[in-house]
Amino acid sequence: MEISCYSALLAVAAFWLAACPFSVWVGKWLLGKDIRRYGDGNPGAFNVFRAGGWKAGVLALVLDIGKGVPFVALAHYYFELPMVVVMVVGLCAILGHAYTPLLRFQGGKALAVIAGVLLALPQHEMVISVVVFMLLSFLFIEPDAWRVMFGVTASLIYLAITKGISLEPLFMISVIAILVVKYFDELKTTPRLGGKLGGWFRSRRTADLGRH
Repeated sequence: MEISCYSALLAVAAFWLAACPFSVWVGKWLLGKDIRRYGDGNPGAFNVFRAGGWKAGVLALVLDIGKGVPFVALAHYYFELPMVVVMVVGLCAILGHAYTPLLRFQGGKALAVIAGVLLALPQHEMVISVVVFMLLSFLFIEPDAWRVMFGVTASLIYLAITKGISLEPLFMISVIAILVVKYFDELKTTPRLGGKLGGWFRSRRTADLGRH
């Protein structure tokens, strides 16, 4: 009974903490701007940078990442709840940011909160694999939506190979499902070679075709 009570309370608390639109508040209070009028209109930390304040952007990014940490950490390290419960608490944090009632359910794309949740989870290979594959995607792929999807999907494949049928791949599948919904319109475009190395390969191929 106590486990189910703690689980429910932590899941609700994680959702509502993540539902707090810190980036919107930071933009309003420190920059005097509505960050949703910049960039892609996303109420997340990266549009605080685009609104013109790197100090405010760093603060917003730290706050958004931080939203995914405390209740996941409490669930695992303090209450020692089953790992499936800990991951559900993490997913509640991601959903709280992505569909915050405080912004009429028009939340952010949740990348920073996902990073916070992954940092708080004890399976550190999850966050390492996402970071590695995300960096590779930024070297080779455009646009940003496909970079994100490549990073998390490659991480899922890695976890499925190394962990088999386990909680880690199932958690990543849930994360991917949320990201697909949030990036749905942008994923309608075709992925292409881009970034530093992708652009170089593309220019070399164009040059080779020109010589022939």
